[in-house]
Amino acid sequence: MTTGERNTRRRSRAEALLLTIILSMVVTGFAGPTKAFAQVSPVQKSSPAQEPQDVDEGEVISFRTTEVLLPVTVRDRVGKLVTTLSRDDFRVFEDGREQPLSDLALRQAPVDVVLMVDASSSVSRNLDDFRRAAMGFAEKLSPQDRISLIEFDDRIDLLQDWTRSRFQLRRSLERITPGMFTRFHDALLLAAKEQLKAGPVRHAVIVLSDGIDSQRGYATLAMALSALLEAQATVYVVSNTEIERQSKQAELNNLLAGTRAAQSFNSLRIDDLREGLRVIDDSESKLAQLAAATGGRLYKPRSFDALDSTYAEVADELRHQYTLYYTPLDKSRDGRFRRVRVETADKSFTVSNRLGYFAPEK
Repeated sequence: MTTGERNTRRRSRAEALLLTIILSMVVTGFAGPTKAFAQVSPVQKSSPAQEPQDVDEGEVISFRTTEVLLPVTVRDRVGKLVTTLSRDDFRVFEDGREQPLSDLALRQAPVDVVLMVDASSSVSRNLDDFRRAAMGFAEKLSPQDRISLIEFDDRIDLLQDWTRSRFQLRRSLERITPGMFTRFHDALLLAAKEQLKAGPVRHAVIVLSDGIDSQRGYATLAMALSALLEAQATVYVVSNTEIERQSKQAELNNLLAGTRAAQSFNSLRIDDLREGLRVIDDSESKLAQLAAATGGRLYKPRSFDALDSTYAEVADELRHQYTLYYTPLDKSRDGRFRRVRVETADKSFTVSNRLGYFAPEK
């Protein structure tokens, strides 16, 4: 079998697996209905702006090991981060089989964070709020952590490659420009495949978007999720769906409060608003599935003024993640997706971790 045939076969398995995962979330009451996703051609990367980056050649790490690095977040009943657990408080299961933990640290592995911003019309009027929140987020990270910046609309641009420099990040944030359509799925897939290389670090993606893909790209949501799981990335979605919902609902209520003649005259706009609200609900459901599958979280601020506190909360979680390490008892290199479950001794705690990982291939 050729490399291309193996890759196609693996993508097909991943698509089927991820559809099963999403449907299982629906069955267990996690989210609303979803559609099946078709497999399509891979996305092409846009050319990033040419600007000096502080990525040394020695920082490009080749990391081949069977050890699994698993970031885990633990919260109590009221949603507060739990930061006092020890190694003995955790149990890890892979495909239902308990695994021996080799190490545990609250803040041992650095994190590479891809900041992504939807520069399409739904966000473009509030880019200054994002810039301010992004800088506040960067200031809360450890000096060892790195950040890259991607903007997407009808194009996908890498505005800043990996850097630890807050000055470079600030300059790159100023180069974000408003666009139109949203290639959301393409942007996620590209970030996973091009920015998140294997290495002894945690991977996180923080994306500001309503998640409504314009269907003008190549990737599907299932393809993007597959790539993110393969990159072992945790996805935090800062969604402006609640902001859009409030705006549309207020306009709809105003129109419905009019006379019957006025409602008839505005019937097309009323239908558009109702459809827009349906699309927002559907997108929000998929964003919740995306975040949960990767061990992340969906945030729904009610105004762009709340972005500062939202990004600060994500930074706080990244600083207080546990990093579990284990060597799988299953030594086979079959490229199969392995489901992972983490439990704590206190059953009242809520544990967030990615659904699993793809085993290495021969």
